[in-house]
Formats: sequence, structure tokens, C-alpha cells
Amino acid sequence: MKKLFEINPAIDRAACARRFAERTRVQIREVLTRETAEEIRMILSRGTAWGMAVRAGDGAANPPQSFHPRKGNMSGGAEQVNHAAMAAHEASARGDYAFRYAHYPIIDALNQRWDPDGPHELLLEYLNAPDFLDLAREVTGMDDLVKADAQATLYAPNHYLGRHSDSDVAEGWRVAYVMNFAPDEWHPDWGGYLLFLDQDGDVVEGFRPRFNALNLFAVPQTHLVSYVPPFAPMGRLAITGWLRDR
Repeated sequence: MKKLFEINPAIDRAACARRFAERTRVQIREVLTRETAEEIRMILSRGTAWGMAVRAGDGAANPPQSFHPRKGNMSGGAEQVNHAAMAAHEASARGDYAFRYAHYPIIDALNQRWDPDGPHELLLEYLNAPDFLDLAREVTGMDDLVKADAQATLYAPNHYLGRHSDSDVAEGWRVAYVMNFAPDEWHPDWGGYLLFLDQDGDVVEGFRPRFNALNLFAVPQTHLVSYVPPFAPMGRLAITGWLRDR
């Protein structure tokens, strides 16, 4: 039977753990076997019905919005999505927290039975299986990580994730993760970088969205995903979420 998700046995876990201990973040390259990473990329690029995630400002008055994949086909739906995207643009121009990117919320899809027994549900099972959780525990040194949530994300031209810190640790978030499936030849000029900032707003480290690379970083920690410009020819595909202690 063809596997969908298999951790690369050649990962130098001790080296990754040392780097995480030093910087509270690490990028693990070639995290999956090549065959399974290619399979996941195919699911994301060809078998995912993308909706939109948008936020246009800070605080409870501006909650994140998630638009169902079919929203654009409904009467007035496209206008609502475009209006939300423009509101995010205006919020960012003011310096407020905002984002817009395509996503497939796997937890919502599971709970609402969008695609019963589909590949995204299977991916969530793998992310909560011992192989992946044990890797995360070993690298982060956090033995109390018990589960992962997940969404599939696509950063196409004009998409970005504004500066924030994932400070809502009351939800049990301990570690954020980004498992990248962007094209191998992803160019630095195409944006989509995961950038970490210091208190002065200077970039202290950045990770290119390498194919088959897993980013792990402790939260809260100030970061952003840089703007993908209009000339970027491809999408930055990933599975993202948080590893939790409850």
C-alpha cells in the first residue's frame, strides 16, 4: 500500500534539537521521504478546494474570517471575499495586523464532513500519530505535546500574513509548525518567507519555503509571512498549525 506520510529516517534529530534549544526555532529539511512529500504536494495542488482566510485589524472587533471554498460561486460571494481582502489591505496600510491567503481548514472540514475519509483527514491523523509527535517532542524538548491541529495554506500573489506573535497561549499552543510543499525552485524574489523579528522590527532570521522542509518555533514569538508579489508564478503550499499540550 502506498504511504502518504513517512518521516525521513536520516534526520539528524540531535542537531535539530540543539538548534531549537539555542534559538527556539528550527527548519528541518527533507523531513519526509521524497515519495510521500511529492504525494502530499499533489494533494495540495490538485485535490484541494481552497477557501480564503482574511483578517483586517487587531482585537476582538476584527476577528479572522474564513470563507468556504464554495463562497465565490454563491450570489454575492465573490464581492464579499473581495471586500474582506480590500479591508485587509487597508488595515495593513494603517499598520494594523492583517492577513489574506487561501486555506483549507482541515479541522472544520473534518467536523463538518466536507470530504469524509478524504486525504486531508488522513493527513491530520498522521500529524497526530506517534511518528510525527515524537519527532516534535524530541526536537523541541517538550515532552508534553499531545496533539496537532492543521490547515492547508496557499499563498498566491498578493497574499501575506502580517506581523504577530501567536500570543494566545491559553489555547494550549506551545509550538507553531509549517510543513512546506512549495516548488523546489521557489525564488527569493517570490516572497512567502517566514520571517522572525526582534523588538525593533529588524529581521533576525528567515526561512525560505523549501519543498519538504518543516519549520518549528516556540510561541509566542514575533513573526510574519512576507508578501507574495504579483509576478510570483506559483503558490506557496504548506500545512500549518500548532502543537498543543492540551
